Amino acid sequence: MNMKKSTVACPHCGNSVVWQKESKFRPFCSERCKLIDTGNWVLGKYSVIAEDNLNDEESK
Repeated sequence: MNMKKSTVACPHCGNSVVWQKESKFRPFCSERCKLIDTGNWVLGKYSVIAEDNLNDEESK
């Protein structure tokens, strides 16, 4: 059976990454891209938007 390998783009540099268990840094293409992305989270360059009203009921 010939199975097509799924590929994704590295979130940092855009290189193709084969989506398989052996792809050590997936979804990143390398440890370098993974560490750069982690550093960007630590530096606050990325954030997750939260809804303001989630805790409104708890604060009343």
